[in-house]
Amino acid sequence: MKKYASRIYLCIIFAILYIPILTLILFSFNGSESTASFTGFSLEWYKKLFSDEAAFVALRNTLILAICSAALSTVIGTAAAEGIYRMKRKWFKTLVTSVTDVPMMNPDIVTGVSFMLFFAAVVGIFKISDYDDIGFFAMLIAHTTFCLPYVILNVLPRINELGNSLTEAALDLGCTPVQAFFKVKLPNIMPGVISGAVMAFTLSLDDFVISYFVSPSNFQTLPLLIYSMTKKTVKPDMYALSTLIIVTVFTLLIISNIKDFRKTDKKARKGGKKA
Repeated sequence: MKKYASRIYLCIIFAILYIPILTLILFSFNGSESTASFTGFSLEWYKKLFSDEAAFVALRNTLILAICSAALSTVIGTAAAEGIYRMKRKWFKTLVTSVTDVPMMNPDIVTGVSFMLFFAAVVGIFKISDYDDIGFFAMLIAHTTFCLPYVILNVLPRINELGNSLTEAALDLGCTPVQAFFKVKLPNIMPGVISGAVMAFTLSLDDFVISYFVSPSNFQTLPLLIYSMTKKTVKPDMYALSTLIIVTVFTLLIISNIKDFRKTDKKARKGGKKA
């Protein structure tokens, strides 16, 4: 009974998670604008999507912002994780780690309002005539800030697990501290760095609340565009765009899993040959 109950529970969880996504994909091929009934298979909304300039501009802005903020937060977060690891005083290390987690624990609306007030003060202090002049950089700073803790959270455990032995060995063999980090430590912690970068990219791509408070009038991301449509109605071509994003992410996950499986298989074969 326990075995069947666990399977039923798992099926329910997967149904809750994936039925809305499958519904979205289904209605992206709907022949009409109805969200209540499927009237027939059609590619009309995909055709309209590729002729919708506003959607592509918003998608371009979203990707530019997500890539830039992910790159910045990955570099700064990796350096911060290394700095936290090297701290000798445990109480100070614990304090810094706790402070680092604040943006992650803080409600998005509080973070968004805080950034709005901060950048409003910056505009007033430096007497900037138009907020749009710093709008993109304001969004970039905001996105980088709330992505940082997630990068540190992914990288720091890898550094703790690696320890100092390899770095010390590299220093003994004549490497400088910088060379030891880039040639020895960084390749070994790279899985954590990549995981942090992917998470930062995903969070930036998905963010609405903080972007809503910080965004300028001349830079609109995809979540902001979709939200502006909800005041009237969300166009079905947004279903098509969402479907394309889902398929792209799903494909990348499959490729990543295949690569990991091949690496694991190669290691297993090498281990078998040595034995």
